[in-house]
Amino acid sequence: MQEGTTLEAVLRRDRLIVLGGLVGISALAWIYLGYMAWEMEAMDMAMQMAMPSVRVWNAVDILLLFVMWVVMMVAMMVPTAASMILTYAMINRRQQTQQGPFAPTAVFLGGYLVVWTGFSALATLAQWGLHEAALLSPMMVSTSPVLGGVLFLSAGIFQWTPWKYTCLKHCRSPLGFLMTDWREGAWGALWMGLRHGSYCTGCCWFLMALLFVAGVMNLLWVAMLTAFVLVEKMVPRGDLVGRVAGGVLVLAGIVLLGQMR
Repeated sequence: MQEGTTLEAVLRRDRLIVLGGLVGISALAWIYLGYMAWEMEAMDMAMQMAMPSVRVWNAVDILLLFVMWVVMMVAMMVPTAASMILTYAMINRRQQTQQGPFAPTAVFLGGYLVVWTGFSALATLAQWGLHEAALLSPMMVSTSPVLGGVLFLSAGIFQWTPWKYTCLKHCRSPLGFLMTDWREGAWGALWMGLRHGSYCTGCCWFLMALLFVAGVMNLLWVAMLTAFVLVEKMVPRGDLVGRVAGGVLVLAGIVLLGQMR
């Protein structure tokens, strides 16, 4: 009885530590995004007064944009992965009590974020291309109803695809994913983090593309997408909510494309 009580106390302590770390990481990322949004708005006003034309980005601009995307993905996706990360920490601790190898939860989280960092690199290149094609304003908002319509329409259709359903199923079942894909040790934790990150990215990448419609640094839009992903992953029948949202996105895309007539 004493041993079981001690284990439960350790699990509660671990849960509080991991949850506190996730909250801290997410809060810092959101604070940075808020600062970036404020700085960008001030910079845009200065550019409109002194230099109305859209300037060509240099390597420093692209690097800063990449950092912005990485921080944004941390702010958006770490909260949505909290259930998976906490479940990993619990199983990992129980394994240790049975003389199994122990790997820090940070390794699992690191693998997860490596995948989203790769996505951030692709998003940066996509935004650079859209900027060069004059399809985004200096405030990173779509200037083309066609671009917005196609993105809404594609994202809505994607919500109904088997690919989306398969990836979301893994994200909605932390215990099932970990029991099926469990690997021992630090390399195993990294591998599982990478695999979960791949499922998560496969589930949400089209939703992230919608940031180009309302503004990459539109924090209200960012918060709404984060809340939607949380609902999809964690709320009972969240998959059904996702399918309904897919229909809404398709309608929004049709409306935007209809404005081109």
